[in-house]
Amino acid sequence: MKINFLSLFLLYTIIFGCSKNDDTIIHNESDEEEVIILPIPDKPYTIVDTNVFEFYNDEAIITTPTVGKAFYGQDATYNGNQPSYTENGDGTVTDNVTGLMWQQDMGNKISYDDALVLVETINLGGYTDWRIPTIKELYSLAQFTGQCFGDDSVKMFIDTEYFKQPIGDESIGEREIDGQTWSKTLYVGLIMNGDEAIFGYNFVDGRLKAYPKYKPSDGSPNTMYFRMVRGNQDYGKNNFTDNEDGTITDNATGLMWQQTDNGNTYDWENALNYTESLTQGGYNDWRMPNAKELQSIIDYTRSPSTSFSPAIDPLFSCTPITDTEGNSGQYGYYWSSSPLKDGPNPYTDAVYFCFGKSQGVMNDNLMDVHGAGAQRNDPKSGDADNYPANFGPQGDVQYVYNFVRAVRNIE
Repeated sequence: MKINFLSLFLLYTIIFGCSKNDDTIIHNESDEEEVIILPIPDKPYTIVDTNVFEFYNDEAIITTPTVGKAFYGQDATYNGNQPSYTENGDGTVTDNVTGLMWQQDMGNKISYDDALVLVETINLGGYTDWRIPTIKELYSLAQFTGQCFGDDSVKMFIDTEYFKQPIGDESIGEREIDGQTWSKTLYVGLIMNGDEAIFGYNFVDGRLKAYPKYKPSDGSPNTMYFRMVRGNQDYGKNNFTDNEDGTITDNATGLMWQQTDNGNTYDWENALNYTESLTQGGYNDWRMPNAKELQSIIDYTRSPSTSFSPAIDPLFSCTPITDTEGNSGQYGYYWSSSPLKDGPNPYTDAVYFCFGKSQGVMNDNLMDVHGAGAQRNDPKSGDADNYPANFGPQGDVQYVYNFVRAVRNIE
């Protein structure tokens, strides 16, 4: 039976009078397994939880790991602001956590230029102040309970009880996963063979990438889905403070971050172990961020090819690396605690973000295929001698041994 942890937390608060600023540990009957309910911030950029409640090792579902045991600290260990929506009965859905109101049904695929015209004329629910969402706004809807099964069936990475999410039209040659939704966030660099690109999220396969604005085959406008949004114009805007102790506070989200990675790379299990044992700035309650928390510190105005830096605020630092061809000016990938269920064995991979170029090999050329700020997935473990490797239609570079940037709640 699935537990509504937010309701449980509120009940605990009523009975015992605990403050929302207290971390609450919910124990099972044996008092050996635990899940931590994080404090609920009241911030302009309040991040919605990923809705993940299952626990995994690097190949299967497991029972809830205990403190100090392997795979403790993954996404399901920490339950934050659980998704909460209101269907308004007028073609709109309100996100009760972020304060954003969304278009429920996206209609047909259109070009980016057509979306710019549409958003100026749309009247939905009696509102005319709709806008194309930023990639951070759009990603707020992601839920990592989705799955690509590898047999032409999918479970969406969005709550389909409230939102209508189409898939690709296989009758015209599209793949089922061709249901990508565009944001208004343009990639400041170029992808693939010098293509102008726009970030989008695929609620069908769970990946965030920069997609070509024009079809490379003939230069005609690329068409994708658009889900318009309104309200809370502060969502996605960071407000960083350097605490001068190796930590950075984001006052917009209520999260504190490790200012720099430690220069080491880990497989997923050991990345979890590292963050759970970290002491920094006088705090020892650090953890590995989930996918949506990690995406919150991406700076989509920066990239290695334009600002000659990683896609993150200059208050932070990232360890530079050489790419698989020995070129400098690249930055590694960073693990999140979130799984990404994909393919016939859905438990082997976890989510990472590219703060440098999102590289892949196409036509024997190493290139930035998805843009700095993309989210993909790597196997959680593997023989280090077999990596880096390439995978998928764009030859995504797999490192498996990735960097980590720890996070904690400030309330």
